[in-house]
Amino acid sequence: MKGNQLSIKTIVAIGIGSAVFVILGRFAVIPTGVPNTNFDTSYGFLALMAVIFGPVAGGLIGLIGHALKDFIFYGSPWWSWVVVSGIVGFLIGLVSKKIDIESGVVTAKKIILFNFTQIIVQAIGWFAIAPSLDVLIYAEPVNKVYLQGLVAGGLNMATVAILGTLLLSIYAKSRSQSGSLTKDV
Repeated sequence: MKGNQLSIKTIVAIGIGSAVFVILGRFAVIPTGVPNTNFDTSYGFLALMAVIFGPVAGGLIGLIGHALKDFIFYGSPWWSWVVVSGIVGFLIGLVSKKIDIESGVVTAKKIILFNFTQIIVQAIGWFAIAPSLDVLIYAEPVNKVYLQGLVAGGLNMATVAILGTLLLSIYAKSRSQSGSLTKDV
């Protein structure tokens, strides 16, 4: 990003990332038994995209992807959760420079930073913000929405810890490590 402009690469990543979020959020989920709450693989992918492309892309992929998924498959977005998906993507993206996935190296320290960040961000988002907004916006029953937030947040943390970490490691291995190329003499 230069100044206030998004690069074409980032804009394309937002579009493709949002589409993949929709597809994963619809077809790569497992119902939990708690109403409207699934084990959802899209958050592992969202975390990867946030680390690769930064906070603006992460936030927009979460926001647009979740809104489109809800609109396409349920008829209208559930805005409290859509907003939290955007917040989660944005805040995970804030550590993208410290993780520096493009270096091709994912150390234990970077994995710990990634997972510490995602757990804190998701705990705030799913345990507090989403259910509170459900009560304020939709007048949902408190017990129901806090249970949904607890289940969704815990599962999203596990998804990002396992799938997100795996995706980060695989992606990093596909990058050239600085100094790894030598010139034959």
